[in-house]
Amino acid sequence: MAERVSLASISLPQSHTPTFMASAAAFGGATAASARLLPSAAARATASLSSSSASSFSFKCLRSSPLVSHLFLGQKRFSACASNRRFNSVSAPKCFASDPEQLKSAREDIRDLLNSKFCHPILVRLGWHDSGTYNKNIEEWPQRGGANGSLRFEVELKHAANAGLVNALKLLEPIKDKYSAVTYADLFQLASATAVEEAGGPKIPMKYGRVDVSGPQECPEEGRLPDAGPPSPASHLRDVFYRMGLSDKEIVALSGAHTLGRSRPERSGWGKQETKYTKDGPGAPGGQSWTAQWLKFDNSYFKDIKERRDEDLLVLPTDAVLFDDPSFKVYAEKYAEDQEAFFKDYAEAHAKLSNLGAKFDPPEGIVLDGPSNAAPEKFEAAKYSSGKRELSDNMKQKIRAEYEAIGGSPDKPLQSNYFLNIMIVVAVLAILTSLLGN
Repeated sequence: MAERVSLASISLPQSHTPTFMASAAAFGGATAASARLLPSAAARATASLSSSSASSFSFKCLRSSPLVSHLFLGQKRFSACASNRRFNSVSAPKCFASDPEQLKSAREDIRDLLNSKFCHPILVRLGWHDSGTYNKNIEEWPQRGGANGSLRFEVELKHAANAGLVNALKLLEPIKDKYSAVTYADLFQLASATAVEEAGGPKIPMKYGRVDVSGPQECPEEGRLPDAGPPSPASHLRDVFYRMGLSDKEIVALSGAHTLGRSRPERSGWGKQETKYTKDGPGAPGGQSWTAQWLKFDNSYFKDIKERRDEDLLVLPTDAVLFDDPSFKVYAEKYAEDQEAFFKDYAEAHAKLSNLGAKFDPPEGIVLDGPSNAAPEKFEAAKYSSGKRELSDNMKQKIRAEYEAIGGSPDKPLQSNYFLNIMIVVAVLAILTSLLGN
């Protein structure tokens, strides 16, 4: 039987309290609750990870250590792999950090993973924690932190804020092995955005091509991620997110991702052991969620936090402050009333967060779902003239340029026949020339 792992809150400070975007998805066997919670579950064929692959998984990207932190949740110690493939940016086609076609294929595999493991919250958390270490006051890469794949190394995984994220790496490692020309930095952000979209959230305008850091010596120091229970929640949120270059609106919009996931007291010190919303899973049951449908991305988080009527729903200090702080409250009230506005602002904030600190190759990034380039409108001489003669391409371009210069177009023909007018003008000029010559 595949191992079931319930995930800790989005981040845990040294005192084991969950941070700002604390979500604790459980994944494992599908239950009847999955159809109720997950909008995309019934829409796609599922593909589960085999128990053999789960049990034999090896963290090739982690360095072994004589001590195993409690943050690894009783997992086995994994041997190190000193290959350049693991400690450097993965092999990729020339000019690109990641291969666009492999990115697209990896996205499909992530969708299958989401529909079989219901791991949306932890994948969102993984992307956030890799990019959330960014410091806008540091120019050098990778010292500035951000979305650079450093979270794959043990030294950073052992940060208290990242408790449980080793399980997200365990889920994604088979996909990484399959698509070697995709960087870890891209894979983490691809998984995060896809999880939001597959849970019913907005389409996020992502770009890819992030370069990976080469080794654990380039991981950021501990303490850059936010806490959930600081003495002054509003000030703490601003200290952390202003350091990333984010605004009050973006802080509130990103808080809305708490609509996904649940918190477990044995890991975070927050939440109940079980509620009526979490006792049946899907995945390993238990924990306390922020919303009743904790695998559905919508604006119910803001509604539930505002009302605070359901004792089975979690409200952290950093959640409550969104309706207590005057500046935050403007946006929280708006999102509680208008899901479309929330989706729009969240998509923009998520995309911005996912790019923080990243170094792109190519510099402009790779867009997987950009607008298709429409083919040039075909020139049809019949639309401009009643003549049947086929014109050369050069003549078509000339005539079209002249025609459009005087206000004509295929959809808005001129009142009179353009070619006939030209012929009349030429004839008049010929007559005048003849008369003047005589």
